[in-house]
Amino acid sequence: MDAIHQEIEILSEERSELWHRLSAEYDPAIKEDIRRLDEKLDALWDEHRALRARVRFGERDKIVARARVEERLERAA
Repeated sequence: MDAIHQEIEILSEERSELWHRLSAEYDPAIKEDIRRLDEKLDALWDEHRALRARVRFGERDKIVARARVEERLERAA
């Protein structure tokens, strides 16, 4: 999780620098670089959230199985 967070920080700093360069002078290549970094950052944040959820709540399959058991118990009651 720390490695993901560190990569997010690095890419965020790079994106910030690109925004400063873009504000000084419009360049379609810089705009494309920002778009590419945004996509990477979105994917990293998704991965980070999923990892945090796994650490906190367990594997998805086990969560779904528990939910189904609870649902069956509620219907039986």
